Amino acid sequence: MVLTFGWRSVVWACNMKATLTVRERAEKALAAREGEVAEAGFAGRAMAVFACGGVIRAGRLCGWVCCLGLGLAAAAAQPVPRGYSIPLIDLAGETQRQVIVDREPGQYLGHPTTVLLEDHRALLVVYPKGHGRGAIVYKRSADGGRSWSGRLPVPKSWATSLEVPTLYRTVDADGRKRLIMFSGLYPIRMAVSTDEGGSWSELKPIGNFGGVVAMASCVALKPGPGRYMALFHDDGRFIAGGEEKTSRRKDSPDGPFSPCGKPWQFFVYQCRSTDGGQTWSVPIPIATRPDVDLCEPGAVRSLDGREIAVLLRENKRQRNSFIIFTRDEGLTWTQPRELPGALTGDRHTACYAPDGRLFISFRDMAHDSPTRGDWVAWVGQYADLVNGAEGQYRVRLMDNTKGADCAYPGVEVLPDGTFVATTYGHWTAGESPYIVCVRLKLEELDARARK
Repeated sequence: MVLTFGWRSVVWACNMKATLTVRERAEKALAAREGEVAEAGFAGRAMAVFACGGVIRAGRLCGWVCCLGLGLAAAAAQPVPRGYSIPLIDLAGETQRQVIVDREPGQYLGHPTTVLLEDHRALLVVYPKGHGRGAIVYKRSADGGRSWSGRLPVPKSWATSLEVPTLYRTVDADGRKRLIMFSGLYPIRMAVSTDEGGSWSELKPIGNFGGVVAMASCVALKPGPGRYMALFHDDGRFIAGGEEKTSRRKDSPDGPFSPCGKPWQFFVYQCRSTDGGQTWSVPIPIATRPDVDLCEPGAVRSLDGREIAVLLRENKRQRNSFIIFTRDEGLTWTQPRELPGALTGDRHTACYAPDGRLFISFRDMAHDSPTRGDWVAWVGQYADLVNGAEGQYRVRLMDNTKGADCAYPGVEVLPDGTFVATTYGHWTAGESPYIVCVRLKLEELDARARK
């Protein structure tokens, strides 16, 4: 059912038990959360409901209202190429670029994220001992990824992580700087460091809600400092918990576990902070489509600062990846639009080169690609995202030897333009996945692309 309020569209999915109107449902949901929404700095109750959306309950969970600016009704789209025609540069055999971050025989090491410290040389990395779950491992590089420390001590609660950990830097309105790390499922938890990663707090819930790959992106908002938008997704299992239990931990079958419900529809959510990431608002849905499963939002701001783009994985594997845009700091969003095959993949992570070009790292899931399932990167302009263009060229960073199990990467750029991309994968046939970083400069690749 598609309901329209003026220029806004509302997609309403509910069962036959729904008896309240859309507006009544939204008002009831928001009234219960009004204080949290106000603290998040949203522009009033009406804007929070009708521009950003709300989680709707009436007795049992029976519906969602997603008020997303231009709407999310699936519309007929022009065919989009499932492959690509831009050049492909293969770095997989160039072992001199590759640095092993961590490797343990027989142990699955996966899904890292990184953060570059203020000296613009030191890097921190976190990753789980398991496939998207497991005790969090923590390491440091003092030389831009050329070498890495041993495993560093971590708080006790980090061993209870059930999801992919994600690292970000934040600054509050008073200029106080923090590093924050999220761990997902239910509830989403966060740890904090106030000394550049020298010490960390325990993981603590940020609210009574959960999600998957939380937080996949964290973007500073205007006017700053101190305002942030963090993005994640959920398919209905963890957003509000539930009566079932899931462990996802083969190494610890008796716990820890996450309460969960039954999956039914993928939504992409945002949470907002006005205090430099110390506290977060309730989640608000920003994207969904009934015909595809949109997830793993990868955000990047335009060079002029006026727009934020979010690239989305398509988890049904029937279409290409998608993209959405906002020009009002996340209050309203465009309809999800299918991307070209050149940008189709999972867990997009973007960073600008000094010359203004974008380097986006991801798992290649293009339908017609010779490197499908490998760790790749895309090089192009922000305008290519806006215009649906293929970009300049693609790069295979490493060859994954088992299916498509690789490439949840962290990407950092050093002052001299060196990209340090870090991820996991099955880099050696028949062995457990391990963590590697690859160093490169775009100038090294440009000449090859022209041949």
